[in-house]
Amino acid sequence: MWHRPGPRLDWTLPDGGLWMVEGAETDFSRRMSYGDYLGLDRLLSAQMPRSGQHDEMLFIIIHQVQELWLKLMGHELDLAMDRIRADDLAPAFKAMARISRIQRQLVEAWDVLTTLTPHDYLAFRESLGSSSGFQSWQYRLVEYRLGSRNAFMMRPHAHVPEVHGLLSAAFEAPSLYDEALRLLHRRGLPVPEQVVMRDVREAHVANPAVEAVWATVYRDASAYFDLYELAEELVDMEDAFQTWRFRHLKTVERIIGHRKGTGGSAGVSYLQTALDRRFFPELWSVRTSL
Repeated sequence: MWHRPGPRLDWTLPDGGLWMVEGAETDFSRRMSYGDYLGLDRLLSAQMPRSGQHDEMLFIIIHQVQELWLKLMGHELDLAMDRIRADDLAPAFKAMARISRIQRQLVEAWDVLTTLTPHDYLAFRESLGSSSGFQSWQYRLVEYRLGSRNAFMMRPHAHVPEVHGLLSAAFEAPSLYDEALRLLHRRGLPVPEQVVMRDVREAHVANPAVEAVWATVYRDASAYFDLYELAEELVDMEDAFQTWRFRHLKTVERIIGHRKGTGGSAGVSYLQTALDRRFFPELWSVRTSL
């Protein structure tokens, strides 16, 4: 393989050996470096513990990392919804598969946070003030795109017009599941008109006729294979989302028990109610009727 000529860099390894890199750039005074491309100066200066307690750094980084994953999740959801609208399902499946893998990372993050004991957390909890994960607008945006329709959840963001605008737009637009059901309707499957034409600002309510449509898809998967795959991608996504919610609940319970959350949230009791909510209800109920 041809290599562009350049300086040779030698690094001494811990065992005394030498790692030689031929052609590596060393002068970044006029070139973009790895740190420049990733904005590492800004990224790595965004951790600002307020308490002086060692474990606050863990708490901050876990939540910042989750926000980055949520940003990517929203990015992929936008693509998936756009491609389903266009009846171009292959790119949608790729985006949805990526979302499911992002969700695994979100779940694993709770395992790291569980190394924080109640004593560790209470040592810096007051430093959080009124801040709470309940106020994560990126999480709320993902929920809205998946079909959650609770306008109250926008209130903590009323003071930031740009964020409130993003949430309002998602709240008033069809969800991922709405787009899936509209696709079924366009394909000639008997999804009721009142379902595809409903006010999308209201939460989708389970409908026996929609369950029957999904049953048709599952019973003749060879004839409707791309719709069958769509159904399973949606189930994977909701399954992972519920796993994330459960791990969140158990992590909070492990660290603060049934105390009220910061920012006035109900803590574990609120998280418990979230486990009972479904985004794609007919895809779960149809399994009983098959």
